[in-house]
Order: sequence, then structure tokens, then C-alpha cells
Amino acid sequence: MPENPAPSIEITAFEWVPSFAQGQVRDLRARWACEEFGFPYKVRLISALERPEWYYDDQPWGQVPFLRDGDVDIFESGAILLHLAEKAHALPAPGTQERGRILSWLFAAFNSIEPFLFELAAVSIFSRNEEWAPLRRPSLLEACRLRLQRLETALRDKEWLAGEFSVADIAMATILRSLVKAGGDDDLLKSHPTLSSYLDRATSRPAFARALEAQLAPFAQHDPRQKDPV
Repeated sequence: MPENPAPSIEITAFEWVPSFAQGQVRDLRARWACEEFGFPYKVRLISALERPEWYYDDQPWGQVPFLRDGDVDIFESGAILLHLAEKAHALPAPGTQERGRILSWLFAAFNSIEPFLFELAAVSIFSRNEEWAPLRRPSLLEACRLRLQRLETALRDKEWLAGEFSVADIAMATILRSLVKAGGDDDLLKSHPTLSSYLDRATSRPAFARALEAQLAPFAQHDPRQKDPV
């Protein structure tokens, strides 16, 4: 979606990240939701390498995304997805099973799947040269396989996690995509064809393509390797 010169929504994102993180930064979730719901948004870019001190007043840990919607400021991607879904009237009424199903899967993505895959990425990428990493990796892979197996069983032959496509699917799909970057561990997805097909469906949506393109565009412009030497 083209950025509107005066939208009410502003997403804070990084101007550049290393290649292994490109397409994985969590502002993708907020961008994707805006694209799905038809919300124009603008972007405030900050440095990931030298995060401005003032930004810690918005986000205590200097992470992205941070979303400002008029007078409402929100950090944490799960809270942002909920806010955007409420704004779009894309959540069923409180007290309904339909709403409960979406919320359950949204929190399951962040609490029951992401921590395991995040640790796998840490072992495979960030800490791969540490002495303890190869010792931790086998048991962690087995734990991830079990988590994915349970997720695949729950998904069964459903198209989406909670009926119609929802913010729960945005969360889960962006988390599952991290496997592709986790040191070749995309074979975990290949061994779970139901999840692989689910991820393909989600990332084939036009809104995802627009969100990904929008996230990637500044990285080329701000790539430090493209700067002229002093």
C-alpha cells in the first residue's frame, strides 16, 4: 500500500539490518495487518545499530515495532495486532467463542511457538560459535519438532487457525518464516507439510507481499556498504 502523506498510523521500523534479519523484523507484522485492513500508514525509521536515546521513552528496550495511532501509542507486536484488528472491526464480539479462538491462537503463536523457534535461531545463528551451542541444539530441535507436530495436528485440514484469516495467522506465519533463516532448519517445515502449505497460503496473500516489499525497500537505501568512503 502506498504510504499516505497524512495517515493516522505511524510505524517505527529499522532503517537497515543485516541480511540474515531482512524480511524477519517484527514491524512486518504491523505492516501486514495495515495492508490487510486497508489502513494507510507512514514509517518512522531509526538506526538498529545506534538506537536514539529518545526512542527508549517510546519502547523501553529499543525494539520495533512501535505504533502511534493518533493519540494511542503501542509497543509489542501482539498488542499492535490486537489494536489494528479492533480498529478494523475484525475481531468478533467479546464473550464469543469465535473471538476466544482468535485470541487463543494469537497468544499461542507468541507463547507456545515463538520462544522455541527464537532459541533455535539463537543457537543456529547468533551463538553458533559458543561452546555450548552444539550441546543444546539436538534437544532444542526435538522440542521444536514436537511443538510443530502439535500445531500441525491442531491445524489439520483447516485453511486458517481460527476460521477466517485473522491476526492470529499474521503472527503465526511470521513466526514460522523464521525457520527459513535459522541455519538451514527449514527442513523442520518440510517435514510438516500441513504447516508448509499453511505458510505458503499466508505468504501468497497480496497484503503480505506489499508489507514485505515496504520493509525491504529502506534496507537497500541505508545499507552502510553503499556509503561513499570518507
